Amino acid sequence: MSGTRLGKDIADMTGDEETAMVRNTVAAFVDRELIPLEPHFLRARASGDDHAGLPHEQIGRLRKVSKDLGLWGLDAPADLGGHDLPAITMAAVNEELGRSCIPFILPPDSPNLRMLQAIGTDAQKERYLRPYIEGRMTSAIAISEPGAGGDPASMKTRAVLDGSQWVINGRKIWISAAKTADFLIVMARVGDGGSHNGITSFIVEKGTPGFIIEREIPMVGGWTTYEIVFDDCRIPADAVLGQVGQGYAPMQLRLRTRRLEMGATAIGMTRRARDMLCQHATQRETFGVKLADRQAIQWWVADISIRLHACTLMVQDAARKVDRGEDVRHEASMIKVFATEMAYEALDHAMQTLGALGMTQELPLNTMWQKARLMRMYEGPSEVHRQSIARRVLGLRN
Repeated sequence: MSGTRLGKDIADMTGDEETAMVRNTVAAFVDRELIPLEPHFLRARASGDDHAGLPHEQIGRLRKVSKDLGLWGLDAPADLGGHDLPAITMAAVNEELGRSCIPFILPPDSPNLRMLQAIGTDAQKERYLRPYIEGRMTSAIAISEPGAGGDPASMKTRAVLDGSQWVINGRKIWISAAKTADFLIVMARVGDGGSHNGITSFIVEKGTPGFIIEREIPMVGGWTTYEIVFDDCRIPADAVLGQVGQGYAPMQLRLRTRRLEMGATAIGMTRRARDMLCQHATQRETFGVKLADRQAIQWWVADISIRLHACTLMVQDAARKVDRGEDVRHEASMIKVFATEMAYEALDHAMQTLGALGMTQELPLNTMWQKARLMRMYEGPSEVHRQSIARRVLGLRN
């Protein structure tokens, strides 16, 4: 199915029909293209060869197949060549992608897309957003800082206007894709205000003098992040993304998009864990009894199923609210906590059910389990989200 055909096919559908069609297309892509790659990917990771990703030739093939299926630019604006699919449909897309441990993203990455779409100038959309949608450019975002994490009140990276250029000085950490990204969205403070005051977003292109990738940081699960230094990094005056001093709200829009995406991804991971648990439990006998007949296993299956159903409803509710233009900061925090902890526990139970086999790196469970552990930390750790949820309910914050 070509991209043009996909757009034509969904044009006259209802929301539910559209979501079902796109879900089926992505599910088939996952089953036919991603899951068959898992044994090769896991062997490479176990041997330390190309552990952080897929070989370039495999990435190229997956990009071609997914583009031919019309799976690029799914939630990108139609006037820039995208399909402009709603959040409820994108939730289904990310759920299906979550079933595989293969680290492949359908271009472009939605959170940065949303930020560029919301506050980018027409010139910035042509220079960055259009090629981003078309898969010709990639991006990353630099928010966290050493000793500050995601706390904007502690942000120390500064930007000062010097004639026709902004000069950025500071340090950022835990930046995914920094080494390969064509441009970064960098959060820095303008002026001396505290808290959210002065936070501004800038676009910094790869190769800009003063933009230094200082070190590569191996993470749990074979993922890699980077620490970046900005040393008198000069960028044009028009590199400001949005308004000076008003970058906090767009940054939160980006984070909200990622948190809902993570919720849907966690649903897919949990489905895969439950499927593998159930398949093994119905086949494996210990002391003359099928594992599926043991109460401990049955309770794990029941608990996973209950949480899976609850999380699915939570994500669908939040996605529909997004499509209606409602603020879902509260819901996004609840989903971030519930979904990531659900996936982590489900994968842990699946590994325990499979016994020694579950501890191997030959199956996707271990890789997905480590990913779920990482997901409990990035985009805000569970403890910070729990505090935010409680403070909103108690009326201590908006």
